Amino acid sequence: MSLREQFGKDVLLTGWGHSRFGKLTDETLESLIVQVSTEAISNAGIEPGQIDEIYLGQFNSGMMPLAFPSSLALQVSPDLANVAATRVENACASGSAAFQQGTKSLLAGTAKTVLVIGAEKMTHASADVVGAALLGADYDMAGQTSTTGFTGLFADVAKHYSKRYGSGSGQSGSGKLGDVLGTIAAKNHRNGVDNPYAQLRKDLGEEFCRTVSDKNPMVADPLRRTDCSPVSDGAAAVVLSTSPTGGATAPVRLAGFGQANDFFPAERRDPTAFAATRVSWQRALAMAGVGLEDLDFAEVHDCFTIAELLMYEAMGLTERGQGARALEEGWVFKDGKLPVNVSGGLKAKGHPVGATGVSQHVIAAMQLTGTAGGMQLGRARRAAVQNMGGVGIANYVSVLEAL
Repeated sequence: MSLREQFGKDVLLTGWGHSRFGKLTDETLESLIVQVSTEAISNAGIEPGQIDEIYLGQFNSGMMPLAFPSSLALQVSPDLANVAATRVENACASGSAAFQQGTKSLLAGTAKTVLVIGAEKMTHASADVVGAALLGADYDMAGQTSTTGFTGLFADVAKHYSKRYGSGSGQSGSGKLGDVLGTIAAKNHRNGVDNPYAQLRKDLGEEFCRTVSDKNPMVADPLRRTDCSPVSDGAAAVVLSTSPTGGATAPVRLAGFGQANDFFPAERRDPTAFAATRVSWQRALAMAGVGLEDLDFAEVHDCFTIAELLMYEAMGLTERGQGARALEEGWVFKDGKLPVNVSGGLKAKGHPVGATGVSQHVIAAMQLTGTAGGMQLGRARRAAVQNMGGVGIANYVSVLEAL
């Protein structure tokens, strides 16, 4: 049973906008929001006055003095005066949290057209400020001093994984986990070359990504710089509607969605299971009435390469402890049976945290409408988007399909 069958109505992505990701010194949070919102509304073929509600995904957590940005989108047009606007925050999953809130407004019947925005401005802040803000998304480390920040938390996940499963090839102790993670980094950097929005558009090659060097130092063993997504500025927006709006491209249907949160204290979680992430996948696929084999590609939350490896297992592409098989068999490459992060992922595209979830939906919609340019896959009819906050804490999955 699909979302449409369950609720008796469609949720359609009818227009979208996307900024470049990177160090955008000439942009402000306001200018980014206005840019992508204007683009999304125009692309949807509607007037600003037709927007019933606005949801803005933004993490911030002290990276910017302005902590109340919900009305910034009203700067697009005087016709947005008095439109209900709400900021949504769920760490690095804030964008997808905003997307699901917009979806629920449509399903509840309180709105027929919703503007969802994800935006973040990070690069102006010092490394200490950004690091402390991101650590605010961890129960045990919030407010603590750390030289490795969130990288250290995912490095611990990688250490637990290596101790339990080795390289993830299905045989404990086989190969090097660092080499597997280097392959993921190289794949995503290679994919990012074709993404005009991406922050890092250079094919670094597997050897560079697998090797510790002056240009690729160890950040937190075993994670090197190429295993970590960059600090970024950027924004993305999407218009959600219950019926087609006559926009510039065909609409994309939301077939199913899922959310699941895990316990916050690390002691209550298996560090390699990402149990709630797995449940969010199961809920989204069940609502859409499809299986993993019905997907043509996926955009997943690779804030660190170990996160993407674990995602292969959480989505059910491989058994637990065998994530490397997805690489060895070529399944997740651009020409594989389930390409993952054709956009370059967070690793190469960048990770302006509040923008990421909305960006993933926009990139997927572009693929499904044949408007992805150099990123375009030959066949793209159904996709999954997965966005995560914290170390597998807040988890969101959407299944999208072409009409």
